Amino acid sequence: MASVNEDLYNLNTGILPKDACIVIVHTEWNSQTVNKLLEGCITILRRHEMTNYKIISVPGAFEIPFAIKHFWETYDNKFEKPQAFIALGCVLRGGTPHFDYISKAVTDGIMQLNLLLPVPSIFGVLTVDNQQQADERTGGEHGNKGEEAALSALKMMALKYAIV
Repeated sequence: MASVNEDLYNLNTGILPKDACIVIVHTEWNSQTVNKLLEGCITILRRHEMTNYKIISVPGAFEIPFAIKHFWETYDNKFEKPQAFIALGCVLRGGTPHFDYISKAVTDGIMQLNLLLPVPSIFGVLTVDNQQQADERTGGEHGNKGEEAALSALKMMALKYAIV
């Protein structure tokens, strides 16, 4: 079984404020799979003593970019403005082109958020052909991509703090 090698990320979380707000946006669709991503994500955040996270549920992957942008634009507490967003979801290929449209839309949406917002939006959305591939990426032979998403968020936050 693959596991996340945190050394590869060369984490310097010592420069991060422990009360930094991280917002996790996850889908209700494919909840059995997405909940495993969410658990992995939270495990890594807690391991690095990042306990100020908020969890938002959206119906499906298509809605993730809107939720992130809306949260950023409407969150009034300037002292707890999010320092990172983590998007978690799972899009399974079916028998129609729907998979292609949704996968592209959520990928492009999160990429645009990375260019638009002053904080990182991490892509933790599985785009897989079948449930076996999803299982392999939620604790199977490819590790847990929710853990990797959390590590990416911490790494990008540290990068931002190091550059300032």
